[in-house]
Amino acid sequence: MEDYRTKCIELLESRGVTVNDIADCARFLQADYHVDLKKEELLESVMSVLSKREVQNAIMTGIELDVAAEQGYMKDKDLAKILTRDEGLYGVDEVLAYGICNLYGSIALTNFGFIDKKKYGIIAKLNEDGKDTGTVNTFIDDIVGAIAASAASRFAHRWVK
Repeated sequence: MEDYRTKCIELLESRGVTVNDIADCARFLQADYHVDLKKEELLESVMSVLSKREVQNAIMTGIELDVAAEQGYMKDKDLAKILTRDEGLYGVDEVLAYGICNLYGSIALTNFGFIDKKKYGIIAKLNEDGKDTGTVNTFIDDIVGAIAASAASRFAHRWVK
């Protein structure tokens, strides 16, 4: 069987996202609770989240939709325009991200809402690149936020005082 985690890491990298970028976002989400926490300490959680089939499916689906809209391959041109503009009232990208967060509980969902609003780190870069370069990052920015939020949640649940 194909290693989908490796495939998904490669897909993320093809869109300019590394596991270290995601770990940095997860660290941002935990920084108020663990001031000395290093992003390297969150890499295990990021890799664990990336090991889940539901997460892998979301990554493959979201990136495929972003690329299809970006390259003009979508049959529905209205949908392509919505994705290209990353319209605020289009919420399917967040719904896909919620599917990832739901695997890790309410902390992941609230973390996702926070990082989606703050646009920290690679998420801000993806958001800006989409506006400045014509790259479509409608799904990937939310997927990355959801992975980071889920990794932070996983870390929080495992933290023993």
